[in-house]
Amino acid sequence: MLKRLLLATAVLAAFTAPAFAHLDPTEHGSFFAGVSHPLFGLDHILAMVAVGLWAAQMGGKALWTVPAAFVGTMALGFLAALNGLALPFVEPAILASVIGLGLLVSMAVKVPASASAVVVAVFALFHGFAHGGELGSAGAVRFALGFLIATGLLHGAGIVLGLGIIRLAPAATRIAGAVTALLGLSLAFG
Repeated sequence: MLKRLLLATAVLAAFTAPAFAHLDPTEHGSFFAGVSHPLFGLDHILAMVAVGLWAAQMGGKALWTVPAAFVGTMALGFLAALNGLALPFVEPAILASVIGLGLLVSMAVKVPASASAVVVAVFALFHGFAHGGELGSAGAVRFALGFLIATGLLHGAGIVLGLGIIRLAPAATRIAGAVTALLGLSLAFG
């Protein structure tokens, strides 16, 4: 099982190697630029799937409140950036979200759904702000719809993956969290 998990991680990493190869939102502020943004950045994929994995580990209300808090707060961060508000340490906070969410999954931290929603909301604010800060003068509404939908789909993938792994090999979810945190560290120091 561990060999399969490591192979799947390697394949995922290989397909996301062009980690920052997004469509340029300042030129392509379209729905598809918004969709592609979270899908072609390793930092985004890792954080979004980890949110779903963590929600799956907690179960219950967390299955919908945690992803909803992330998507909702990410939209607020996007609007804050569009309106010219300042938010320091955006990129370090995004990398911290990958590492932090990976650690939460690896340690199978269980807190009330409301507390976990607050944790992911803090990270989401920075993710949304980064999206809004990169947009320039392109079509904000179409771009936002694209990245919000793609983010929700990645959360859903994490939930489905997490629920499946929990049934078959509960420790594998924790291993996936540890791999996420390590990949986040490699992005931070690589």
